[in-house]
Amino acid sequence: MKADCLAARLALVLVLACPVQALAQGFAGMGSDAQGFAVPQPDPQFAFPQDHGPHPDYRIEWWYLTANLSGPDGTPYGLQWTLFRSALAPGEGPGWDSPQIWFAHAAITTPQAHHSAERFARGGIGQSGVTAAPFEAWIDDWRMAGETLEDVTLTATGDVFSYDMRLQAEGPLVFHGDGGYSVKSAAGQASYYYSQPFFRISGQLTLPEGVVPVTGTAWLDREWSSQPLAEDQTGWDWFSLSFDDGDKLMGFQLRQTDGTVFSSGTWIGPDGATRALQDGEVIASPLETTRVAGRDVPTRWRLEVPGYGVDVEVGAINPDAWMHTSVPYWEGPVVVSGSHAGRGYLEMTGYE
Repeated sequence: MKADCLAARLALVLVLACPVQALAQGFAGMGSDAQGFAVPQPDPQFAFPQDHGPHPDYRIEWWYLTANLSGPDGTPYGLQWTLFRSALAPGEGPGWDSPQIWFAHAAITTPQAHHSAERFARGGIGQSGVTAAPFEAWIDDWRMAGETLEDVTLTATGDVFSYDMRLQAEGPLVFHGDGGYSVKSAAGQASYYYSQPFFRISGQLTLPEGVVPVTGTAWLDREWSSQPLAEDQTGWDWFSLSFDDGDKLMGFQLRQTDGTVFSSGTWIGPDGATRALQDGEVIASPLETTRVAGRDVPTRWRLEVPGYGVDVEVGAINPDAWMHTSVPYWEGPVVVSGSHAGRGYLEMTGYE
């Protein structure tokens, strides 16, 4: 599910120029009324390649890619590239009349360091945007682009890092929830949500210590909505895991003010066949916390999916993978051990 309130709060930062501390506490703001924006409905009818592009009648949207990489000596690395769209009002407009706000995050994680960067743009002036065919998502010189979304190049540059990658899909798109209609709360808040979890990725990372050729796998999430969280939800823990036997798991829990959680997920077979996991079928329990940026953040978890015999530990490659962005959060690569072995990515928000 990932980045719902990051988009809304960052848009406020950009447009109102107010400090993050002055915004509503936690993530409850995304439980507010949809305010004239379109709202996801059950039984979605996706159309491609059009739906790889933007949906300006919805308030929030993102193109969110994470990758697990290995260097020539086996060193593990993580890569993140995310483009967010957040609207001040439904629809589009010419030039500076566009109500669309764009921003992006990029990061590289190593066992010793975590490097991140952030970009902002206003819609309508060509500085940022997405086209569906040929596919291109960009902000300034950061780009994900190709004739189709099945074969793209990916670039980003920060103050002390950059990367230049190529991604090729080796499996089908995956639709979460009920055919891409992903429910986020008992009250029925939802988003449209699909992924491409079968990317093969290769290229090079440029780090302060030099250039590193890397290969690995990548996972792209596509999601849009207008009111994705309930008022009593404060943040989430999101896992995307690729097991060595070819199965994959997307699972998340939304933490609620009364101490309970709402969970959901998708079990993905090697051929892309899926089964939706309902509330309670994914059980995530923190095992160890790390003091990161003045916060206690769980960086080692026990994750269970009893229906598939999954009982694993999920541990951060680098516990300090904190995104020092306008709205901070934790995002980084993880290693999986226990009943299943593998690797993946973990995102955690709302630890303030």
